[in-house]
Amino acid sequence: MKTNKLKGLMIMALAIALTACGKKDAAKTKTAVTEKPKVTIATVNERDVEQVQVFTATVEPEIKNNIAPSTPGRIRNIFVEVGAYVNKGQRLAQMDALNLSNTETQIENLRRIYKRVSELYSVGGSSQQELDNAKLQLDLAETNLKNLSENTYLLSPISGVVTARNYDIGDLYTGQMPLLTVMQINPVKLKVNISESYYSKVKVGMPVEVKIDVFENETFPARVSLIYPVIDERTRTFTTELKLNNPGAKVRPGMFARVKVNFGTERRMVVPDRAIVKQSGSGARYVYVYKDGKVFYTQVQLGQRLDKEYELISGVNNGEQVVTTGFIKLRDGLEVDLLKN
Repeated sequence: MKTNKLKGLMIMALAIALTACGKKDAAKTKTAVTEKPKVTIATVNERDVEQVQVFTATVEPEIKNNIAPSTPGRIRNIFVEVGAYVNKGQRLAQMDALNLSNTETQIENLRRIYKRVSELYSVGGSSQQELDNAKLQLDLAETNLKNLSENTYLLSPISGVVTARNYDIGDLYTGQMPLLTVMQINPVKLKVNISESYYSKVKVGMPVEVKIDVFENETFPARVSLIYPVIDERTRTFTTELKLNNPGAKVRPGMFARVKVNFGTERRMVVPDRAIVKQSGSGARYVYVYKDGKVFYTQVQLGQRLDKEYELISGVNNGEQVVTTGFIKLRDGLEVDLLKN
């Protein structure tokens, strides 16, 4: 009897202990559930922001001329090497001159014929048709001589630098590639593709800054020289040509460049960079807007990065407050507590 009574008391004590532990655990769980995340916030401000965009480009020559005769032939001489500076009209190469020599002899004969027919015509010894025919033959031969001369002695059409030589003396020119290439590299030009939203803001003569990767700490001034009149419907961009004065030919064609263009200022919202959160699995960016003790998920469109801030194109209004720390436990509409910044 005593044994049964003792067992009953022990069971009762164990039940009371378990009940007490359950109440404590429930209290802890309730406390954990009701504890609000602690965040810091910052105010969104509107201000003037310079609309600066950077574009990439490749340096190109102002003019590029491929030097070659109009017909195949033997190369008798090449007077310049790659890297040589040449003047406009300077002789660069000579092709086989046999046809030229034969044509010069033919012209001398045709000139004598024309002179004789002209003299006879003046005294009534030949007809107008005979005179006209002699003149036509001479004109055709002189035109042929000019073409042969241009294709025998190859001259540079511009002042510039020789950038390619594809044949050697004695080779047979076949027409597959130019004999020489000459480029004008002062000035040089760059082509950039700019978003159509800026079309009305780009003007001929507008100044820009160019940085060449090869010259890390140097900036080169350039200006807009040409604006293409159409928009590429695939990329929604338009092409703009820039001209960069290049005394001393320091900047060379083929160099990689970054072009900085200032499109003026716009009134924009600006937020600390700490407020921007990237959505996992996508390129979307968002912020948590704080209002009346709660935070609200808001997607934003970013503009430029401004040191430790971001320009916002859209998403929040002037004077609104956004979360800057304490994102881990946040969700849309959640109540939070504020920490001092």
